[in-house]
Amino acid sequence: MAEAQQLVAIDLGSNSFHMVVARLADGQLSIIDRLRERVALAAGLDERNNITAEAQQRGLDCLRRFGERMPAGDEVRVRAVGTNTLRKARNAREFIAKAGAALGRPIEVIPGREEARLIYLGVSHSTGGNGGRRLVIDIGGGSTESIIGEGFVPTLAESLHMGCVSHTERFFGDGRLRREAFREATTAARVELETIEQKFRKTGWSAAIGSSGTILAIDTILRANGWGEGITRDGLRSLRDAMIVAGRVGKLSGIAGLSSERAPVLPGGFAILYAVFKSLKIDRMAPSTGALREGLLYDTLGRLAHEDVRERAIDWMSERYGVDRAQAARVEATALALFDRARAAWAIDDPEARLVLAWAARLHEVGLALSYSGYHRHGEYLVANSDMSGFSREQQSLLAALVGAHRRRLRPEYLAELKTYGGPAAIRLAVLLRLAATLNRARDPEATVVPEIVVTGNTVDLRFPKGWLDDHPMTATDLNYEQSFLSAAAMSVVAR
Repeated sequence: MAEAQQLVAIDLGSNSFHMVVARLADGQLSIIDRLRERVALAAGLDERNNITAEAQQRGLDCLRRFGERMPAGDEVRVRAVGTNTLRKARNAREFIAKAGAALGRPIEVIPGREEARLIYLGVSHSTGGNGGRRLVIDIGGGSTESIIGEGFVPTLAESLHMGCVSHTERFFGDGRLRREAFREATTAARVELETIEQKFRKTGWSAAIGSSGTILAIDTILRANGWGEGITRDGLRSLRDAMIVAGRVGKLSGIAGLSSERAPVLPGGFAILYAVFKSLKIDRMAPSTGALREGLLYDTLGRLAHEDVRERAIDWMSERYGVDRAQAARVEATALALFDRARAAWAIDDPEARLVLAWAARLHEVGLALSYSGYHRHGEYLVANSDMSGFSREQQSLLAALVGAHRRRLRPEYLAELKTYGGPAAIRLAVLLRLAATLNRARDPEATVVPEIVVTGNTVDLRFPKGWLDDHPMTATDLNYEQSFLSAAAMSVVAR
């Protein structure tokens, strides 16, 4: 691992965009720069859940500024992720394409539970890995993450569809701060919490920790007004009463410790936190400066150290669905050998393309757990709809499409997903996986051969040892069938 490497984490949150730059030296991370801008992306959703042009422009302008401040060089590793609003928006894909161009880096959209896992990772590294079982609560602009874990490993993680922006708009949209509105907002949040309340309380924890803007802001306010050290129920009630006295969102600036930027979304965030305290019976919560951004940094550090949590997710899927690991390993070895011989000619420069092909090979038969008939389609469904730690939605969708496209007819929906999530290179990965599965269909390690492969555009020329195809007529027939299947993707295969 190179010394003095720089890692960058960018969080396209529903309320604010954040960028953290860290320096990695001697295996240790140190933060060297932080940027934050309130973009109010969630507030820019229209009645059809499209991000408005104005909100998009705020986001793009922010990302261009982030791009200007981003360190340059081959040793810089950057991960940029979108959260709840980009999970929810109907035109998210269009915005992400423009956002990636503005930033100069690709942007992933992560599932809610993956966001929760990364938040816990950031909190646990910021507060220390010891201290027993901990509850972590993170209230964002559009979602609330609740996690229980020990050390650096979360054991229970959930993401709820309520955040400080959406809750403020729903219950305080007229700007008035009435006691009845706080009661309604708290009750609504408790209804959302009912889905996790019992299992979280049954699991239990020794300490409660809160992270991100709403909770850090409330902690600052309580301390500034002498309403407690740390966040307590009494302190929260004092803050609620102060907001009711203020009467309107526009008059909250009179509360000590509250920034003008946080004030417009504080009421909804407060109601969610107060509901969390009541539903989960929390007496005290400590704040943490670590959150999603820091979790991204440490997750990237794990990948650099070959401790990629995605590998564990693949192993978990293989174990859960009883994948024949010996066969999967044979297909993986063949697929990667073909990839290594074709990569340069096809100019596949995505550093993770080889990894994705390997993962698809390991899971290509996962659907057999349900039925042999159409097992590639069952496998696509299982991969697409399972909780797979470490994967963005785009990566998981690409992996699922590869599994679905590895045999039989290349269905139009698989081709569309491959193109959407991986471009032309994904079609070629699918071809390599199909060829690897075909060459290993006999499930016999002694009968497998990896031919020489010459690729020219969309033509794949497989060159076998002299006489091999004559000695293996079933494989020769299968390769002929492949030619007819691959024509749907404008690809052709010649075997000789």
